[in-house]
Amino acid sequence: MKTARDPRVLIIGAGMSGLLMAIKLIEAGFRNFQIVDKAPEIGGTWRENTYPGIGCDVAAHYYTYQGVPNPDWSTRLPQGAEIQQYLLGVVEQHDLRRHIAFNREVAGADHDGRSWTVRFKDGEVQRADFVVACCGLLHHPRYPDIPGLKDFQGAMFHSARWDHSVPLDGKRVGVIGTGSTGAQIISKLAQRPLQLKVFQRTPQWIFPLPDRRYSGLEKSLLRLFPWIARIIHHSYRVAFENLFAAAVIKPCWQRRLMSRLCKWNLTKVKDPVLRQKLTPDFEPLCKRLVMSTEFYPAIQRPNVQLIVDDIDHIAARGVVTKDGVLHEVDVLALATGFDAHAYFRPLELRNAQGQTLSEAWKDGPYALRTVAVPGFPNFFFTLGPQSPIGNFSAISISETQIHYILRCIELVRSGRCQTLSPKAEATDRFNAWIRSAMPDTIWVTGCRNWYMSKNGVPSAWPFSGARFRRELREPDLAEFETAA
Repeated sequence: MKTARDPRVLIIGAGMSGLLMAIKLIEAGFRNFQIVDKAPEIGGTWRENTYPGIGCDVAAHYYTYQGVPNPDWSTRLPQGAEIQQYLLGVVEQHDLRRHIAFNREVAGADHDGRSWTVRFKDGEVQRADFVVACCGLLHHPRYPDIPGLKDFQGAMFHSARWDHSVPLDGKRVGVIGTGSTGAQIISKLAQRPLQLKVFQRTPQWIFPLPDRRYSGLEKSLLRLFPWIARIIHHSYRVAFENLFAAAVIKPCWQRRLMSRLCKWNLTKVKDPVLRQKLTPDFEPLCKRLVMSTEFYPAIQRPNVQLIVDDIDHIAARGVVTKDGVLHEVDVLALATGFDAHAYFRPLELRNAQGQTLSEAWKDGPYALRTVAVPGFPNFFFTLGPQSPIGNFSAISISETQIHYILRCIELVRSGRCQTLSPKAEATDRFNAWIRSAMPDTIWVTGCRNWYMSKNGVPSAWPFSGARFRRELREPDLAEFETAA
């Protein structure tokens, strides 16, 4: 009879996924775990991003943990600071701080066939039976490959590193990028007493998702009856999955409806010349939709100039476009997104055979059921390759993945095995199944989007949300190499 054991679990990242992983471990009776984070506070994305207009375009009551409702959301679409406050409240409610080590950055980890040796940048070494990387998807800022960035003599920063000490009012402010982040920044800055120059690289489709404030009565009801918040959470999940998810995975009435709404929203731009500049040459949903009712009014304000000529280089006093025009600015904000395919890297892993993760992923990231890689035992991650991403709740995705990861850890605790890693053939079969469904998706209809990996396959989920939950309901040991 195999003996039950108490495996040591190390969680990397104290953001939304890392906190949830800790909560689920506690609920399952685990105590031998720790969260490490390179920053001095929890929050991940919502700690790091503080630019003007920062918010989530997923409904607030859906962008919460299922078991931890929040009756105090002020608006339907939550602002970044409110999400951070929610996460801080979760930490206190579940007494998680005693499990978190801050200012601890992981440099790498090596597996010897039985357990992981985790190396920190400060030189410390820890042993762990499991390593779970909860580092987020949009974590590494992507800086544009534009000549002369270092020549600019004004203030310049990426949206994820916003410098609030730089005064903006009365200044000439340039924003490069009009994706979701750029649209939020532009919508807020346009209302301030400044001259705003928007450098559009690619027009985006804007979906008119309306926002509204919640009343004091609504908040009171949710405090008195938390089950109402859970019903609202479920209702939003059903709505998102049956509208947005259905629209991207195959031709259907949902796709036609959302396309028409995006094109109708564009008619709110009254100047036909400006409207043409803002019209994409690809189908709605091929790129991640921007959700906003504020962007089109903002871009039409008299203090806003839309510049669509390609950027040639950055000069000391501003941005020079291909037509030779110098667009002078005092401040330059780079809303140029993130490396969506870095995942938890630059963390480097090495297995007992001497293979590194970089070598395993030399042709592009891949995973079994979005959470594990062949050859790297007892290593799991959230929001990995082929996860449902885009206009969905990252919390909802992580809840499904963490349920699966927890079941894997419980297999070791029960004594059924000491290590488990995905079989290569099972992983290949899973990814072949994913690829077979891609031709029906909107992502392959002819645009350049951040879903697309270097091997030409979108790193996204081509099926329904319900199918994702079914596929990750329970681990199948036949898909794993195990060792006693």
